[in-house]
Amino acid sequence: MATAASAQHGAFKKQLNKVYAFYTGGFIAFVIVLAILEQMGLNREWIGFIFLMATIGLYAGIGIMSRTTDAAEYYVAGRRVPALYNGMATGADWMSAASFIGMAGTLYLTGYSGLAFIMGWTGGYCLVALFLAPYLRKFGQFTIPDFLGERYGGHAPRLVGIIAAILCSFTYVVAQIYGVGLITTRLTGVAFEIGIFLGLGGILVCSFLGGMRAVTWTQVAQYIILIIAYMIPVIWLGIKQQGVPVPQLTYGVQLEKVTAIEDRLIKDPKELEVRKVYADRAKALGEKLKDPKAALAADRAAAEKKLADLKVNNALASQITVAEKELAAVPKDEEAAKKAWTAGKASAEAKDKPLGGMPRHGTIFAGNPNGTPAEQTAYDVSRRNFLALIFCLMVGTAALPHILMRYYTTPSVKQARSSVTWSLFFIFLLYFTAPTLAVLVKYEMFNAVVGSSFDKLPYWIQAWNKVDASLLSVIDLNKDGILQFGEISIGGDIVVLATPAIGGLPYVISGLVAAGGLAAALSTADGLLLTIANALSHDLYYKMIDPNAPTARRVMMSKILLLVVALAAAAVASQKPADILFLVSAAFSFAAAAFFPALVLGIFWKRATGIAATLGMASGLGITFYYMAMTHPWLRSVFGVTSPIADNIWFGIQPISAGVFGVPLGFAVILIVSLITPAPDQKTQELVEHVRYPDLERTAGARA
Repeated sequence: MATAASAQHGAFKKQLNKVYAFYTGGFIAFVIVLAILEQMGLNREWIGFIFLMATIGLYAGIGIMSRTTDAAEYYVAGRRVPALYNGMATGADWMSAASFIGMAGTLYLTGYSGLAFIMGWTGGYCLVALFLAPYLRKFGQFTIPDFLGERYGGHAPRLVGIIAAILCSFTYVVAQIYGVGLITTRLTGVAFEIGIFLGLGGILVCSFLGGMRAVTWTQVAQYIILIIAYMIPVIWLGIKQQGVPVPQLTYGVQLEKVTAIEDRLIKDPKELEVRKVYADRAKALGEKLKDPKAALAADRAAAEKKLADLKVNNALASQITVAEKELAAVPKDEEAAKKAWTAGKASAEAKDKPLGGMPRHGTIFAGNPNGTPAEQTAYDVSRRNFLALIFCLMVGTAALPHILMRYYTTPSVKQARSSVTWSLFFIFLLYFTAPTLAVLVKYEMFNAVVGSSFDKLPYWIQAWNKVDASLLSVIDLNKDGILQFGEISIGGDIVVLATPAIGGLPYVISGLVAAGGLAAALSTADGLLLTIANALSHDLYYKMIDPNAPTARRVMMSKILLLVVALAAAAVASQKPADILFLVSAAFSFAAAAFFPALVLGIFWKRATGIAATLGMASGLGITFYYMAMTHPWLRSVFGVTSPIADNIWFGIQPISAGVFGVPLGFAVILIVSLITPAPDQKTQELVEHVRYPDLERTAGARA
């Protein structure tokens, strides 16, 4: 039996090798053909549209071919995914919009401190391999709440697990759909809200029809696209700037050049002029805030007088239109004025700093450990947040339900271990490249963009400004007609997508990178939506409400719920609640606080009890959510928190790292409550022993 199964598995893997080799070659040929057509005159709009339709059509085709109503196939892909392909699918599941789009952008904007994301996310897979993946596979359930219900008994741990899985997965999927909207808008030129729902169709057709089976084989295809798309611009820039096709090994040379340019820009008289404009703006807004009522009345009167004068003098229609917009932009009431002016003052003060408020790329932490007391405090807080973020990302990685679900799809525990190794390799390829991309793009911006004439700016600046002015805008503040670095406002979410254009590459590469970003966002969104739908259909409906529900009804229920959740996430994403990286990182803190203590203690400590796990998950998740709600601007506005943010900050920790409080609290609660409550029954303790030491039974059998 074992030999026959092994032979069948080998034949299945060979078939997969042929299919995906043919697919990779076909995709490369597709890009080459588009590049030739671009040289022959195919316009950019058509290139973007072709990339969008071809890739979404491909994913839809895989989803349709992989449709199923079988529960094992729908929930865990029949537990027959080879380690190599599970590693690739996990890599795609993992390479979200935050990894593909946001990470290099964060490194571009923050320099060294952005490495916390790479260190935390990569280190998290070590925790997955050591503490969770093989043991969870040994338990053999379908989902993480399923494991919690089986290990701890009763509905309470399962229910808290369902709530936590939905919260962290929904937060995460909103970020992915936001990324989908951003990319689709850039590719096709449609409105952001429409772009979201166009991309949503590609997500649904995969996960809706075939569940985990369709998602798995789609994610393998998506990983191939996203890694090709990420590597080509970096290799191109490496050859252009250094003559080296592997700039990951030599980008330190470019970093030295970037540092030298930063030194020059900090002292540049034109940059100092720009800083003075921001300083004057901050001062003027500060004066307005002293008496907002009078200042608002004066602003409205001035805007109305300007418009009236233009009309009386029969000014040009364009001038009148501008004046009307200026009048409409005046805040409606005193409260709105205070809010707008406070935000404007903070923004101006941030830009009234060297390099437009960006830290030096090679500076390790903010402040100075040997400077003034204020500089020493800034250094300590910066270092503390760096370490806290690494901790939250590591522990959160090891507890994300949609990632851990992937290890239920392998044929065996051994394959689960092996697939973690492959996952790390495929993730390493992108993470090893992201710091290089950030440095090469910054060098390109310093040399090819800064210093350009305003009447000859690169086309991509105007194109991205149309997509979202908050992501990219340039204003000639000192009126010299030349673009200074301080006059550029750029969001981290567009750095990677704009890299080909910044580097002067053909537009087809811009389309390829956008397709890669779309693949990253769609692949993660597929896994997340499936996690939420399965938590509701399998864990809530089947395990808690109707245990006698037939398989077909369970699968159909999952599909219906998946559709509802996807539409809800799209509606939230269309509101642009926060940047991609914050949303994703918040999901990691939620997962870390809710799941990590319960999973680790559930596997390695047989004395852990159900009531303890329930209270531990609830308290860890509760304190994490509370801290975010009190300290993050968007969440504060949602919950109506009005107290100063500074009064709610603990130890200087940013809301993105709120899990640093939830994880230790979760461990403490589970340990203490377990020790004062009755131990689990003998069957549960024996199950934990068997999962931890799977070779004991085999050894005993061999001796007998």
